Amino acid sequence: MKRISSIVMIVMLGGTLLFGGCAEKGQEKTAGEQEITVAVNSETGGLDPAGMIALTYLSYSVALDELVAFDEKGELVYRAAESYEVNETSDIWTFHLRKDAVWSDGTPVTAADFINTMARALKPESGNGYANYLFPIRNGEAIYNGEADVESLGVTAPDAYTLVFELEKPCVYFLDLLRLPVYTPSCVKYADKVGSGWDKEPQTSVANGPFYLEEYVPEQYFVLKKNEKYWNADAVKLSRITYRFFHDQQSMANAYETGEVDVATALPGAVMELYEGKEDLVVTDTIATRYIYPNLEVKPLDDVRVRRALNLAVDRKELCEMVGKDTEPTVNFVAKYMKDKGADTYFTEGAEPPFEENVAEAKRLLAEAGYPDGEGFPVLTYNYPSLEMDSDTAQVLKEQWKKNLNIDIELKAQELQVNYTERRAGNFELCRMNWTADFADPYTYLSMLLSYSTYNCSGVRDADYDAIVEQSDGETDREARARLMHEAEQLAVGEEFYIIPLYTMKSCNLIRPAVKGVGQIPATGALDYRGAYRAE
Repeated sequence: MKRISSIVMIVMLGGTLLFGGCAEKGQEKTAGEQEITVAVNSETGGLDPAGMIALTYLSYSVALDELVAFDEKGELVYRAAESYEVNETSDIWTFHLRKDAVWSDGTPVTAADFINTMARALKPESGNGYANYLFPIRNGEAIYNGEADVESLGVTAPDAYTLVFELEKPCVYFLDLLRLPVYTPSCVKYADKVGSGWDKEPQTSVANGPFYLEEYVPEQYFVLKKNEKYWNADAVKLSRITYRFFHDQQSMANAYETGEVDVATALPGAVMELYEGKEDLVVTDTIATRYIYPNLEVKPLDDVRVRRALNLAVDRKELCEMVGKDTEPTVNFVAKYMKDKGADTYFTEGAEPPFEENVAEAKRLLAEAGYPDGEGFPVLTYNYPSLEMDSDTAQVLKEQWKKNLNIDIELKAQELQVNYTERRAGNFELCRMNWTADFADPYTYLSMLLSYSTYNCSGVRDADYDAIVEQSDGETDREARARLMHEAEQLAVGEEFYIIPLYTMKSCNLIRPAVKGVGQIPATGALDYRGAYRAE
């Protein structure tokens, strides 16, 4: 359990502090050197924005410039585009690209490079989970489903530096979507198809952002080098960022202690206790929800009474107390710390919680479903990544469901990549899921349960839910749209119980005091190294 593992971690890290020497000395740099090393979780997925997107790409994405972005104050920032305009009906968006922007090999960045990513991502065989976010574009969904040719996609290039999007209907969050991988460019000179390997070869993996790929060693590390050809290169202070892969959080924390890395992110809550009051500790709110997918195509999870019973029988407060200080209970799908646009509150505060825990009601529902006191209930398997937090979570859930419902759950720990692949294939009964917002709108969560979503891994097919979410897409009145989105969440989480929400998290990070200028991506809460530098 976490209380034990926390003590073990504190002892191990404390020993490193006492006997390992000064960690800061291990990272001494020569005068003027601007390099940092970042510890990240195990290698998962590729670097192709049109391919399978997972943790590794999220680190690499600092090398790519999207059309526009939003800063930490919510203000629009122009990157690959220098301006844009939208028509009165908000269904035609025109972006004018920078004519001084080139790829890291000197090739001009053109509208064709953006269309290249979109066209390749709309091929189902590419395995891109973000493809459904291209569906607002005319014929995007039809192309993905094989009902139209890619040439009919509503994205055109009147000239090399103009990109025009024609949408199926008004989309009020379209600018937010542009930060997603499928809207970023991939150079037509090299990016031929997903899986060919071009994305991890430095000679072909060119970038249009502040860094480019210098070296990639599978299962060990990859290095990003400053892109001197970047249009805003003068604002980039780091010469290199090295991302090192680690299989578990404890190894990441140990690597920081021994001076192997300058930054270690998403560490266990025990680190908060060890580093309390120290400058190294940086705790941030993540725009994320940890939850469970019940597979609706597996009996008895196709019965809403069973799904509801599993939800109501979880004591989330106790769960978080056992898992760590970096977790907070939630019964919502939309992340607890996602801001409500246009209001100075969080979105989840705008409605009553979808449900309340109630063990007595959970027992009644299970009996009504044909399993009184758990009798005859099949042993379901819970798949989860073999990470410390997820292992501890699984143990607590197993004990709570046994105690409260008298049912047994088989626990199946998997390598992170295996867990991801099995979930995407629907090969599970109960599966751990974590979603960090991709953009600053509740749609990033609600869209995942749409019948046609490429991230709908659990067999949700609900026409009423689809209709509510789709209605919210074009609603321009902020309050009316918020009501629709709350209604959708209530239906999915408080009535049909399509997911089992568990907790939201704070991100416990360690950053060398000498490393300055590390920001946060407002949409996700993740650390942003674009403006980072080493103090002299």
